[in-house]
Amino acid sequence: MGKQTRPTKPSRKQKEEMKAWKLVPDSWLVVQDTPTELLLISKSGLKKRSIRRGA
Repeated sequence: MGKQTRPTKPSRKQKEEMKAWKLVPDSWLVVQDTPTELLLISKSGLKKRSIRRGA
């Protein structure tokens, strides 16, 4: 099993990527940041989203 991490506030670079995908960075937390994708969860905890990189 993989190690689970606590959701964190997005960094400046991550916020720029979220804005490019038309998401509001203040409403999302980063669960996992890999070279191929960015996994997000909403602050309300109801929605999950993944952003693909390098497409």
